[in-house]
Amino acid sequence: MAPLSLRIGWPAPALLPADIIAAAAQTALKNPDVYVPGLSYGPDEGYMPLRRALAKWLGEFYQQENLSHERIVITGGASQNIGCILQVFTDPAYTQDVLMIAPSYMMIFPTFLDNGFEGRLVAVPEDENGLEIDVLRARLMESEERRKSRDRDEKIYKPHRKYSKYYRHVIYCVPTFSNPSSRCMSLDMRTSLVRLAREFDALIISDDVYDQLQWPADPSAALKPLKTAILPRLVDIDKTLDGGPDRPGADGFGNVTSNGSFSKICGPGVRVGWTEGSEKFAYGVSQCGTSTSGGAPSQLTSTYMTQMLEDGTLQEHIFGRLQPAYASRYAKLISAISKYLLPHGVSLPQPNREIVGGYFVWIELPRQLSADEYVERCSTDAEVTIISGTKFQIPGDQRFQFAHHIRLCFSYVDENLIEEAVRRIGIVLGQMLDELS
Repeated sequence: MAPLSLRIGWPAPALLPADIIAAAAQTALKNPDVYVPGLSYGPDEGYMPLRRALAKWLGEFYQQENLSHERIVITGGASQNIGCILQVFTDPAYTQDVLMIAPSYMMIFPTFLDNGFEGRLVAVPEDENGLEIDVLRARLMESEERRKSRDRDEKIYKPHRKYSKYYRHVIYCVPTFSNPSSRCMSLDMRTSLVRLAREFDALIISDDVYDQLQWPADPSAALKPLKTAILPRLVDIDKTLDGGPDRPGADGFGNVTSNGSFSKICGPGVRVGWTEGSEKFAYGVSQCGTSTSGGAPSQLTSTYMTQMLEDGTLQEHIFGRLQPAYASRYAKLISAISKYLLPHGVSLPQPNREIVGGYFVWIELPRQLSADEYVERCSTDAEVTIISGTKFQIPGDQRFQFAHHIRLCFSYVDENLIEEAVRRIGIVLGQMLDELS
């Protein structure tokens, strides 16, 4: 029995676009007008042609007319970008906490801990609209009450810098095709979240890395490329709601940044991402010391990505290759879940969506089963690796646990082996339930 993995959240090797990257690199490295700046340090804000190309493409995809490249800064990827944002816009004493929609992407936890938030990561549960907003408000109010009760002057450790500010709170979320739950936050909830962030001087860090990977939930539906987003981003709402970051009384920085990356739509190894926010916010991110001391991140690779956006090969890869490929994989996974897991009493979130996407399916097991034990049995008895929901709990906050959930990933495993992998873990599930009966 060959080992299989429904755990790895990477692009499938067969879907990595080595051909178009090679063509873009060859074009860039033959032109001194491209390779000279590409092999140099570059401006703090990133490679200007890529900023312009991204502004054009993102404007089209999110239906934002005249999106300014001044709102976009190039980064070394989504994870590095969050580290830069925290360095510039938070202070370990003044910034109270990081509120994280739970379950949450587990690999981002160390980034917050490295920036002084040990013991201050706060879980806020999802619901079918993407977020329990009343719980979030209650957590913010609790934090403010704790601050007011301190019998001492507030201290700010970092210096005053004209290009930045320090937010009172940070909110982290993946509003579209969330990792791990695959849920989408509703439009009304997105608007409510932006209003709440403004009320409490919070910065929303919105991971928007799966947005382009979308397709109809119904496998029998005609699969046409979905070239525009199903919902506006939080940063788009913040840009226009009630006058945006430049409304009377606001400071111009805004309350949302969109974290973007080519990792899921091209390949993780290109190590190119971007942040988008108000022009004032974007410039502040570019002034992070790790950028100003060494120039623009991923400068050479940015020339390749520019070429691919400008000649349309990246868009063709996303809409013509990735969307149908992942739609097929998703359909096979859901079909196998329906056949081998649902009869044993598992359940799925937001089951009636018309559009789905991302990399993952989140499953709630029967309550009498331990996810950790189930994951171990799947590995030993079925040679299939999956991941327990406990990995996605917020460190230090045990109020919301996921001891009866698992995440399945359909992006990496060979498409023809998806059903076999689910069949095997279905057998284990049945055996464990029989043992408990």
